[in-house]
Order: sequence, then structure tokens, then C-alpha cells
Amino acid sequence: MKHSVVIGGAGFIGSWVVDEILKDPSARVTIIDNLISSEKWNISTDPRVTFIEGSAADINVLKSIKDNVDFVYQLACFHGNQNSIARPLEDFENGLKTTLVTLEWVKQNHSSARVIYAGAGCAVAEKTWDIPVPTYEKDSTSLLHDSPYSISKITGEMYCSYYALQHSIDVIRVRFQNVYGPREILGAGVWRGTESTIWRNVVPTFIYRALKSQNLALNPKASRDFIYVADLVYGILLAREKGKSGSVYNIGSGTEVMISKLAEKIFYYLGSTQKINLNFQRDWDRSGRRLANIDKSKNELGFIPQTSIDEGIAKTIEWFKLNLDIIDNCVNKNFSSRQSR
Repeated sequence: MKHSVVIGGAGFIGSWVVDEILKDPSARVTIIDNLISSEKWNISTDPRVTFIEGSAADINVLKSIKDNVDFVYQLACFHGNQNSIARPLEDFENGLKTTLVTLEWVKQNHSSARVIYAGAGCAVAEKTWDIPVPTYEKDSTSLLHDSPYSISKITGEMYCSYYALQHSIDVIRVRFQNVYGPREILGAGVWRGTESTIWRNVVPTFIYRALKSQNLALNPKASRDFIYVADLVYGILLAREKGKSGSVYNIGSGTEVMISKLAEKIFYYLGSTQKINLNFQRDWDRSGRRLANIDKSKNELGFIPQTSIDEGIAKTIEWFKLNLDIIDNCVNKNFSSRQSR
């Protein structure tokens, strides 16, 4: 059986990756997750899955895996930008250190395994509020970044490239754009220093606030490249199978969506009449508008996103409605944690 190790496999994206891997009847999976931004009930109950609660930043946790390993997915991070600004040392521990320790473990113990590293499109995107130029898979970036999260992600890529060149480790880098979809639980895990522990990304935040008849704040000049999680995972698996060792691939929609238009779609689907405040701006965020060029992924991997933004938002809203009690519990526990500090 092909054995995959998924670091961060209890999380939003990781749980989808695990389920996709298990569609192969000959596959088995070991999940490593310290549950800092995820919950145990998100872990697959398939008997082919082994769960190790711990951090891959501790090489002894990784060394507890005695069996042969064919694939390693490094999906762990300290989610996300604002939390990393509040707690940069924890970002290092849960992001960059995890990547370096994982690569060293692979070099020492599983040198024939293929590593799939989750990079971030924001780490190489142009810092602009003007019409954005689609970002290609360049291997260069400015030294000036918006957050420790961005620094950890791009430095992780540097380590991947180093281990590929210097130690012949088989590494594929995939740069995620803004991922959304079912299973992204607001407040999952533990309090991480800012309210972004609760609110996370824009799609789940907007949906939740609309469902709860809460007002919404956004910057009308901002945009992102939104990719539905099932399409992202499809791209990850294609990169695993067809990607060139040492290379990097953008996994996104290739389409720019204005944040204000996204909010309007969500409020329209839910029939919400709550106020949208158009004056909100994050003082640290200079990546106002961005999108990815996905030509390389199309040409080399055969990657073509299948889910439109309208279809993806509709699916995510339905999932939110079905799981609102679970989401409420996670949101409320973090409000309690914040107030006790």
C-alpha cells in the first residue's frame, strides 16, 4: 500500500487531502496534527488512517513513524497573517520550523519519498492596490513582506529548493491562492493571539456574519483569487503525480474577484439585508489586489478548476447551514478564551 504522511491532516485543507488520497483503495495515511487550528472530529475515521497528535516541528514525532513513506504533504502552518503578527515565535514553530524538520527527517529516513509543500501565493504577489499583474511561478520575491506568515511560507520554499538541489530530495511546491469551502471552521483549535483565530478567511467570515445578521466590514478596493477547496485538492494530487521535481505550481482559479462583489454574492444568496461597511482596511496589508497565472499548472499538470465562484459559494453556504451549531461552539469558546486573557 502507498503510505502518505499528511502534516496538518486534521485541518480544513488537510482533511480534504486525506479523503482524496483514500479514494485509492491501496492507500493508507498517517496524520500528524497538533490541533492548534483544527479539531479531532475532523479526522477521518477510515481504518487505513493513523492519527498522531503532535507537532512535526519535533523530529521525534516524525521518527515515531516506522513504516516506509511514499508521500509527505507539509500543509501545517500558524494560520494566518494577523495571528503571525501577534505571535511571530509561534508562527516560526508551527510553520517554518515544521518545514525544515520535515525535510531533514525525509533526508535522513525516507529519501525516496516525494514531498508536497504548501506555499502561499501572497508571499510572491505584487504589493499593489492598482490593477494586478497575474503572478507567475517566479523564484524570486521582495525582502519586504507583510507578515511572519508570508516570510515563513516563502522561506519554506527556499528550504525545499535547497534540499532538492543539495540533497536530491524529491520536492514539489504548490502555491495556494485563497482557498474556501466546506470544513473551514471559524475558531477551530486554540486561541492564537488575535480575533483572526475566530474569523479566519473572508468567505467563512462573511457567511457566518450574514447568517447571524451581523454587520460586515471590508475594503472595496481589495481583491483575491478564490479557489474552491475540492479544486485545490485536485491540483495538489495532480502535482503529486505529474509535477516536475523541484518545481513550483500555482493552484488557483486564475480569476480576480473583488471582495465587495464576493460579499454581495453571499448576502444575496442568504437574503441578508445587513449593513456592509466599506471603509475597513488592515494597516499591515499591502497586497490589495492579486491573482495567479495558472497556465503552467494547466499545461504541465492538466489542472483546470471545475467550480465557479457562484457554485462554490452556494456549496459552502449549504454546508455552513448544516454545521452551524459546531461553528457556533468554536466561535463562542474563543470569545470566552479572549475575554479571560
